[in-house]
Amino acid sequence: MPELPEVEVVRRGLDRHIVGRTFDTVEVLHPRAVRGNAVDLTEVLPGLAVTGTGRRGKYMWLTLSDGASLVVHLRMSGQMLVGTPGALTSPHLRIRALMGDVELDFVDQRTFGMWQYTPLIDGIPEPVTHIAPDPFEADFDAHQTARAMRRKNSPLKSVLLNQEVVSGIGSIYADEAMWAVGLKPWRTARTMRQRDAVAVLEASRDVMERSLEQGGTSFDSLYVNVNGSSGYFSRSLNAYGQAGKPCARCGTPIERVVVGQRSSYFCPRCQVG
Repeated sequence: MPELPEVEVVRRGLDRHIVGRTFDTVEVLHPRAVRGNAVDLTEVLPGLAVTGTGRRGKYMWLTLSDGASLVVHLRMSGQMLVGTPGALTSPHLRIRALMGDVELDFVDQRTFGMWQYTPLIDGIPEPVTHIAPDPFEADFDAHQTARAMRRKNSPLKSVLLNQEVVSGIGSIYADEAMWAVGLKPWRTARTMRQRDAVAVLEASRDVMERSLEQGGTSFDSLYVNVNGSSGYFSRSLNAYGQAGKPCARCGTPIERVVVGQRSSYFCPRCQVG
């Protein structure tokens, strides 16, 4: 599933190519792509302009000229592609929207993703209001979030993935952040020192920032930016998916363990905290 950097790469592309444009027509090609809507997108979107874009954690949205928003759920395989009208012929095309001389396409092989028209509450779409701020938000408080983490009697890996504690961090960047600061993924969060909890949050932001610079992390063709290009941060991973390979810091083979029903990759020599 795309994590914060991958979603942010797509948001930036939409901000560059779609903001200021108006929906002319919207065609829904698969009903699952619009499930959960109280309105018909083919009727409500035409005539509305895109006034901006937003993101919190792994959630992304377009702000609309009527004061509402269009939340885009990428889920496992959703793609937002901008191109020439009629050029895309993918069998996985779920929604096609014409916007002047460009076409905005929602492609989703596994049909887990969707578009959702929803009101904004204090600038945040209603379905996203339960999600905690992410490390890239201007008012994100690492010390306050660290205290919330340390109230959890769960493994650190599970707490980093808890989107109601801190959003946007998925399995890839959680493993990378824990490797960076030398913490075990099964370490109980409530036993951590405050400075260690802050350090892993800061490390998560740092690794996601570096991933953004490289277009995100792509392991297959399902994650691409709005132009159809993949990111290449996978070449820079130190822990995630590196089982059996030497640790970049000490040379010890990286190991895989299951924590909270999720695979975690770590260095048994470096990550002892």
